[in-house]
Amino acid sequence: MLGTEMHDLSDDADYAASQQQGSQTVTRSDSGKRSELEGAELVYAKENVSVHPTQYMSERISGRLKLVKQDQILFMSWIPYKGQNSNSRLSEKDRNLYTIRLLPFTNMRFIRRHTPPLGWQYIIVVSSDGLAYPPLYFYNGGVREFLATIKQHVFLVRSADDANLFVVNDFQDPLQKTLSSLKIPGVAVSNAPSTIILVGESPTVGHKDGMDETAYGGTSTTRHSGRQRHKVRHPPRDLSIQVLEKFSLVTKFARETTSPLFRENSDPFLVNGRIKHDQSLHNGPAKLPPMNIQNVADDVPAYPPKLASKQKVPDEVPIPPDSPEFDKLALVWGKPRQPPLVPKKWAAFVDAEGRLVDPKALKQRIFYGGLEHGLRKEIWPILLGYHEYNSTYAERAYLRSEKKQEYKSIKSQWQSISKQQAKRFTKFRERRGLIDKDVVRTDRSLPFYEGDDNPNVALLHNILLTYSFYNFDLGYCQGMSDLLSPILYVMEDESEAFWCFSALMERLGPNFNRDQNGMHTQLFAISKLVELVDRPLQNYFQQHDCLNYFFCFRWILIQFKREFEYQETMRLWEVLWTHHLSEHMHLYVCVAILKRYKNKIIGEQMDFDTLLKFINELSGHIDLEQTLRDAEALCICAGEYGAACIPPGTPPSLVVENDGHYSQLEDEIL
Repeated sequence: MLGTEMHDLSDDADYAASQQQGSQTVTRSDSGKRSELEGAELVYAKENVSVHPTQYMSERISGRLKLVKQDQILFMSWIPYKGQNSNSRLSEKDRNLYTIRLLPFTNMRFIRRHTPPLGWQYIIVVSSDGLAYPPLYFYNGGVREFLATIKQHVFLVRSADDANLFVVNDFQDPLQKTLSSLKIPGVAVSNAPSTIILVGESPTVGHKDGMDETAYGGTSTTRHSGRQRHKVRHPPRDLSIQVLEKFSLVTKFARETTSPLFRENSDPFLVNGRIKHDQSLHNGPAKLPPMNIQNVADDVPAYPPKLASKQKVPDEVPIPPDSPEFDKLALVWGKPRQPPLVPKKWAAFVDAEGRLVDPKALKQRIFYGGLEHGLRKEIWPILLGYHEYNSTYAERAYLRSEKKQEYKSIKSQWQSISKQQAKRFTKFRERRGLIDKDVVRTDRSLPFYEGDDNPNVALLHNILLTYSFYNFDLGYCQGMSDLLSPILYVMEDESEAFWCFSALMERLGPNFNRDQNGMHTQLFAISKLVELVDRPLQNYFQQHDCLNYFFCFRWILIQFKREFEYQETMRLWEVLWTHHLSEHMHLYVCVAILKRYKNKIIGEQMDFDTLLKFINELSGHIDLEQTLRDAEALCICAGEYGAACIPPGTPPSLVVENDGHYSQLEDEIL
């Protein structure tokens, strides 16, 4: 997805440590039993429950979650499907690492439910010895049913302090026992005999305020797997480290659940306001170092969806200027832009039959220079995925012929609708009406579309209406005509423009969802990227109620179509379509523009309305080449930390295991 190395499972110190402890680990829970209990009663089963070993949506592991009961004991299991994700870089051994085989609820401490505003619900199960299991994502819903089923068979109590925490088999005060198991400094807990002591931790001596004697100062000794080691206490983040030790989260996605507890050290690239220089920045995206529980508070950027609203901000926060290093990122790391690729150079990328010899090199060349306009008609369909990179001239010609006939067939569906039928077809009339209004005001100042009765405007109309029948679930929304216009201008063919547009909408379709989840996910990712690379700017937006980043809405929806001149828009699009460095380079472009105008935004103390007006007035005044260099430098600097800020499945990621269906869509003007 992001063109970076896969997160090495062996680097996940939390999970690796859990594999070396007792008989109640993820892969060895209840190891004395077989994977299936004979005569057990199946009380619950849920398909397509997934684990995310990495931040990449395409590498998720899906499986079956089951609850079975035997001899009055309830067991939970999660078994991954066999033979899935054939293109994944995860081995079968890696997949088995996350298998949960017959975990008895007698060995379970609590279940935490997570319902992020963006994304899918998931749960984290924590055993009685404090080990956390991989987060289980419910892509088709069902968390409530899962918990309700458990409650029918075991004693399950919702914590009075946290509505999303469900304590298992707690016959005393669930809140007190939960706090006792976590041993959070500053929280008074009871001395109930049922209070558990986590593996690798000695009992603490509590004061009247419930705080550990060694919590703030000196060193403490922790027993872990039979060994002793000294751990230096860091007072500002002692709380977060202790909580992280208790949960022993196993992936980046699990670590986000405790990140609201630490804010001071969430920017891994800045030391005293200056950038850490690393040789890896010159060689490509930075790779995440091996994580362990001691440095996670320093190295993992905050990632909670509602973190900003919970953080108390003083009335006045000094906004220091950009450090000299960040101001000159493009000069230090951004490679010089090149002239567009010309036909003579293009010939070196294909063999005699038209196959691309080195697709990666081609993408890199286009990323740094774009294409001469005459080549776009041939190369855009390849970049968009309409043609395969390894297809020949003959294969592409044959596909064009086949697709032309298919397009005619789809188009005939609405052309054959009579006036009488149209009167009874409300959805058709509504979509046709929207398209009629939009195409007559789309790029009419360009010679290609100007004038009355322009046949190219009619082609725009026909393609969009045909697409609304081709993808009836998605239909038509305002903004689609802006995306189609340059494609038709380049392809100069109705059928070819339709199929290239369809390929683009496979990636950008979620931008037009009725619930706007695709848009909100991208706006959220921009927020996290700004927080990562420019905390003062993020603080300013937080102070002025601008954290929704709606001022970037138009940029994302139509891919900067109205921010640059027509030729520059086409140059930008082909750069983004290469997915060189990141398939989410458009998000770094957003951040680069905001950073470029940071001093003006803060200096003039813009509130949301003023900022929105200012952003809209930037149209036609943004330097594309400089912006691309800045975006490249930001992407390289952020590396995998930046990739971790972008939720899985964020557009333009291709839809995974969704059969091309779109849910909750509408045709209203966005």
